[in-house]
Amino acid sequence: MQLLKTLCLAAVLLAPTAAHAQQINIAAAADLKFCLDAIVASFKQAHPGSTISVSYGSSGVFATQIRENAPFDLFFSADIEYPRQLQKDGLTASAVTPYAVGRIVLWSATVNASRLTLADLARSDIGKIAIANPRHAPYGKRAEEALRASGVWNKVRAKLVFGENIAQTAQFVQSGNAQVGIIALALAMSPALSGKGRYSMIPDTLHQPLEQAFVITKHGANNALAKAFAAYLETPESRATMTKYGFALPAQTPGR
Repeated sequence: MQLLKTLCLAAVLLAPTAAHAQQINIAAAADLKFCLDAIVASFKQAHPGSTISVSYGSSGVFATQIRENAPFDLFFSADIEYPRQLQKDGLTASAVTPYAVGRIVLWSATVNASRLTLADLARSDIGKIAIANPRHAPYGKRAEEALRASGVWNKVRAKLVFGENIAQTAQFVQSGNAQVGIIALALAMSPALSGKGRYSMIPDTLHQPLEQAFVITKHGANNALAKAFAAYLETPESRATMTKYGFALPAQTPGR
């Protein structure tokens, strides 16, 4: 059985030239920007001539767009519940596959965030605080959960500014429009922010897990390149890239 699984994976990864000529459109959570860009670049080396377009943004917004027939072949969500709901409604063409578990951190370019805790955000010398919009951004939902669990939500609510997604949230802090932000560890470790600020981990006991998953959409059902890319996410190379950018792999998560 294992041999059959291995042969099937090899067959997909060594897809015929017709797959190379195809294009795939990917909708991806904003926390994946640098990590997924690296995976796409590696994948394209093995699939010369392929065209891969990635749009980054809010998982909730993408889920709505897919329901409205947006032409995405793959959907990488920061919250597994969005692809699960799409699957339930018959809008997917593959199993919902967990690919990573995200973490949230306090990050700042102007204060030493490595010494900050959530309780410190209530201090009078801490000004605007950026989080992603909890209404449709999973990282924003987890930020709100952590602030509430630590007992400071009502104390800092008037200071909050909301990014449309976690990448815009980080941009608010980097540009000085917010003094501190609750952002994705993957972004804090990215080339764009690494070395330009400091961060401290927010205990994951304060919020629900950021279990992230991808799915091939109904639109991508007959796209061989989409299937090849999905298979590539299971390779050691892709998993190593996920780890490099601060994601825990599903198999590394307690309870799995």
